Amino acid sequence: MSGTRGSGEFCPRCGDPVPEREEPLPGEPRERDRVLCDACYFDDFELVDAPDRIEVTVCGSCGAVHRGNRWVDVGARDYTDVAVDEVSEALGVHLNAEEVRWGVEPEQVDQNTIRMHCTFAGVVRGVAVEEEVVVPVKIGRGTCDRCGRVAGGSYAATVQVRGRGRTPDPAEEREAVEIAQELVADREADGDRDAFITEITDQPEGKDIKLSTNQLGKAVATRITDRLGGNYTEAPTLVTEDGDGNEVYRVTFALRLPKFRPGDLIDPDDGDGPVLVRSVQGNLKGVRVTTGEAYEAEFEAGETPDAETVGEADDATETTVVAVEDDHAVQVLDPETFESTTVPRPDYFDPADDAVPVIKTRTGLYVLPDGSGD
Repeated sequence: MSGTRGSGEFCPRCGDPVPEREEPLPGEPRERDRVLCDACYFDDFELVDAPDRIEVTVCGSCGAVHRGNRWVDVGARDYTDVAVDEVSEALGVHLNAEEVRWGVEPEQVDQNTIRMHCTFAGVVRGVAVEEEVVVPVKIGRGTCDRCGRVAGGSYAATVQVRGRGRTPDPAEEREAVEIAQELVADREADGDRDAFITEITDQPEGKDIKLSTNQLGKAVATRITDRLGGNYTEAPTLVTEDGDGNEVYRVTFALRLPKFRPGDLIDPDDGDGPVLVRSVQGNLKGVRVTTGEAYEAEFEAGETPDAETVGEADDATETTVVAVEDDHAVQVLDPETFESTTVPRPDYFDPADDAVPVIKTRTGLYVLPDGSGD
């Protein structure tokens, strides 16, 4: 035995010499089976530690998986994906294995059972090893807390989309709903399972959007007013107390969109002619259709100056340019009477144009900028 190259130690099981191995680095634990020869070591070696069976509960509505004491969104496309994820989480590979490769082949046994055939390969003590395990995955269906709350009509905030002195138009209502949906989708993507829309209802005055939390309701109301203008007020209502005695409130966010909208033609009655509204963010801004000059409401008036609506850019009609009279006047065909009519020439009018969009109001006929009704 003295001529055998090895560690000088002998296997406590079979008495064969144990090959020389690298010593662990300082601070690293010394492997208990290090004293065994390769033959005895591999007699007991298991490359993979796998459970005999996995049971997983999946929400039948959203596909979330119940793990521990919480529900987790896993983004799985179907139950096979769920089974693969769960098996991947449950399997353990021996710490001494190197160059590990593995694959999984699912077998659909029935609607609720998927048998996962898992193949592993690696290198241990310089020896290539391979192992296959089969793990049945039982799929159970349930309802997660979030979907249960949605189904039960649970909500904490209501955003009421209304107009100041008018009813919001369908485009505004549609955009308000899209804003709420986008914000909820962003929260969900960040892992917030408490963010959801409970219900969207049509009211004679506008839309009501019921949301899961007061914080979400405030965020939606803020984003809508940031994008569409207007403002909102908050009205909390005490509904109950939680288990710790804390008061629980529902909050109504009463949102008022501006009286005027981009595309409205308004008359401030200041003697300078109508204004085509361009923006209602902060102070109302627009352009004079008589001169083309920029208009901005006084700070005190904000988004609602003392004016009345006399038309909408969507009602503009294209008509023929008859002649350019001078720097301040142009002749066009009246779209109703087809008579040549002299109208103000704004700065945005292009003398090279053969046709221009015009709008006829009770105060006169006006040339609008190209694309005003888009």
